[in-house]
Amino acid sequence: MRRIQAEYIWIDGQTPTADLRSKTKIINGPISRLEDIPDWGFDGSSTEQAEGHFSDCKLSPVYYRHDPIRGGSNILVMCEVMNPNGSAHPSNTRHILGLVHEKHEDQQCLFGIEQEFTLFKLNGLPLAWPDFSSQPAPQGKYYCGVGAGKIFGRQLIEVHRQACLDADLAIDGTNPEVMPGQHEVQIGPLSALDVCDQLYISRWLMHRIGEDFDIVVDFSPKPKEDGDWNGAGGHVNFSTRAMRDPGGLAAIKTACRKLGGYHEEHIAVYGSGNDKRLTGKHETCSINEFLYGVSDRGASIRIPMSTANNGKGYLEDRRPAANLDPYKVCTALIETVCGFGFDPTKHGWK
Repeated sequence: MRRIQAEYIWIDGQTPTADLRSKTKIINGPISRLEDIPDWGFDGSSTEQAEGHFSDCKLSPVYYRHDPIRGGSNILVMCEVMNPNGSAHPSNTRHILGLVHEKHEDQQCLFGIEQEFTLFKLNGLPLAWPDFSSQPAPQGKYYCGVGAGKIFGRQLIEVHRQACLDADLAIDGTNPEVMPGQHEVQIGPLSALDVCDQLYISRWLMHRIGEDFDIVVDFSPKPKEDGDWNGAGGHVNFSTRAMRDPGGLAAIKTACRKLGGYHEEHIAVYGSGNDKRLTGKHETCSINEFLYGVSDRGASIRIPMSTANNGKGYLEDRRPAANLDPYKVCTALIETVCGFGFDPTKHGWK
């Protein structure tokens, strides 16, 4: 039996925005099923998930993919953080989504996530900024542009896209965004747990590949607060079976009305610093307002043109920030649309 490298990836307990951690375990391979990947442990006192006098936390593998960086039979392993007694750690938002997904499994929910992010130099400047005292040309030529002076960081994007394909992630596309040095990658459509796990593996690959180019990947919702620059979102495309069936547009409009009734509760878990992005400008709706409309990128919820034309399809929740915890966002959408409303305090999310 051959020994392989398994990169264990987990989400730490930093607030207000958690970060990814990882370390490498040598195990017997090749791996053909999740059950063959062993649990592991880590020092939770170094990740804000435990106290120093009782610091052990457990890593429980829940999802794995081929490692496109190391190649061979090596794997990337997404893990849930568990307490030593096997219960879910308070920072483990995936566990809660799993329970909610199972409860509403008959609704056949599907998700696609549009992850925007901004590329920075090691000195803290976005790639497009020449120095700290000046700014690049105004927005307008950067979105889906081509050519030097319009696109920054394409070398990382090309390698990352191929890495996602090699890892067999459900990557659906990429594009340069409105702010220079900002890009987007789309993951899905997938079930709730799969889309979130794949998004985190995609994020890990961004950070890891960024190391090779001395590029920092930033998920701040407003990476440049000074100047007339777009923020960065994590738009979530969502549908139930009823929305995809003939006549599903009626179910989509019903869902929009439900979401409007729990706007504040959703905003509470849609990302840290999102108030700086949701201003009513730069293709956003104000954080203090809820609107939905067809083809309206200035609304909280956009009903795509194709959905309106076909009378069925999906909705796009444009409120989540780029630093969204997708497990929380998917939980909120399922509970509001498929259940009786969303209360973040019920899950300990404040």
